[in-house]
Amino acid sequence: MTKEVAFGELYQTHYRQVRGLCRQLLGSTERGEDAAQEAFMRAYTAFDRYDPNQSFGAWIMSIARNYCFDVIRRHRTERTLFGNESEEAAAVAAPGVDGLGAVLTTERASAVNVAVAKLPERYRVPLALAYYADADYDEIATTLGITRTHVGVLLCRAKQMLRQSLADTGTDTDGRATPNAVAEGASS
Repeated sequence: MTKEVAFGELYQTHYRQVRGLCRQLLGSTERGEDAAQEAFMRAYTAFDRYDPNQSFGAWIMSIARNYCFDVIRRHRTERTLFGNESEEAAAVAAPGVDGLGAVLTTERASAVNVAVAKLPERYRVPLALAYYADADYDEIATTLGITRTHVGVLLCRAKQMLRQSLADTGTDTDGRATPNAVAEGASS
């Protein structure tokens, strides 16, 4: 099997997961797709140095993660917002979708994504790997170079911080307005 064919099969298997991680870390579908492509380009260039005894998924995820961190460092002054106005307008205009329901769903998802984006990097990255890249604790540990137990601790703290952040903004963990937030909104 040629290098191109072997790499093509690995690309097909892992692209969705890498793109999801990049999208979550960078906060944008377009930037995530660009970063995923760049990660695979770097992996292809370094494919001769890849150790087949190592999981390709963990290897490509570490390349993608490191590339995303480089992008984040270069754009640290930018505040990345999840979602955009044109996507929300398209969701509301989609046939068969209740307009109010689509807006509320978009707002809920936006509240959760903003809360995730505000998490410190050390908590946001394992959370993104676990929930957006579908990585298990062992894969996260390998990717981040930490123990499986440390992954569990970081995820637990990330979820606690996420719950608190959503509670502070008046949103529950499912993205719905809490009864206290609704009452406060009515009294204002």
